[in-house]
Amino acid sequence: MPSTLVVLIGPTGVGKTELSLSIAERFNTCIVSADSRQLYADLKIGTAAPTPDQLARVPHHFVGTLKLTDYYSAAQYEAEVMKKLEELFKEHEVVVLTGGSMMYVDAICKGIDDIPTVDKETRELMIQRYEEEGLEKLCSELKLLDPEYYQIVDLKNPKRVIHALEICYMTGKTYTSFRTREIKKRPFRIIKIGLTREREELYNRINRRVDEMMEKGLLEEARSVAEYKHLNSLNTVGYKEIFKYIDGEWPLDFAIEKIKQNSRIYSRKQMTWFKRDTEISWFHPEKKEEIMNHIKNLLS
Repeated sequence: MPSTLVVLIGPTGVGKTELSLSIAERFNTCIVSADSRQLYADLKIGTAAPTPDQLARVPHHFVGTLKLTDYYSAAQYEAEVMKKLEELFKEHEVVVLTGGSMMYVDAICKGIDDIPTVDKETRELMIQRYEEEGLEKLCSELKLLDPEYYQIVDLKNPKRVIHALEICYMTGKTYTSFRTREIKKRPFRIIKIGLTREREELYNRINRRVDEMMEKGLLEEARSVAEYKHLNSLNTVGYKEIFKYIDGEWPLDFAIEKIKQNSRIYSRKQMTWFKRDTEISWFHPEKKEEIMNHIKNLLS
């Protein structure tokens, strides 16, 4: 049987974690995380990272491996996971990849463009300019240097805007010139399973999940990392809103409601992204045996 990567994806709060554990146990294998925030060791509660019990059930890779101050990119993730998969497939015929970070999933399934690594000096300069001049100024600059990318980039996402400018300044070329969108051939088979729920059902789960995070200590976790709130690692739903409370800008109840609202918005963005992929077979998370049989049939 050829080496097979089972890719389990879906929006935040849909139920990927428990099902990924069941699939890994059924096929006696391990899990590779495709969650860009679970990589950070200090963000366990707000990222719904696997618990010690879950980590004991199934070996996980790419969970809790980074410090908040570490620079990390989708390109690094692709290189490191591809190397790890080469090792894992010597021991397992099947490996499970799961997570909701769309770019990380695509990095492994399709590959990402071979964009130059940004040097430390350029990165630090652009971060300093962002902090001093603000995002709007950088967006105007991107419009001049790479108008094509300016038309499609999320102008509210500082990471995307800054990275494009870093490449422009470092190479003297447009960021667009490096975006070939060529799909890389992988040395293993890929089975994509998507999890979905009715919108109201999903939203209720997301709301409950946020309440549970608060009960588990999200506020205390956010306080413990607040000194790093300017870093990209903490530019994420859950922490951004709590920092507004810590800074005295929002009352706590309002911050919690904003976490729920922004999590629901993010779930819609995830589904929009995933729905473009015609290779994904969609299931309700409670159809566990149906999903297992689907995988078995494709493996046979």
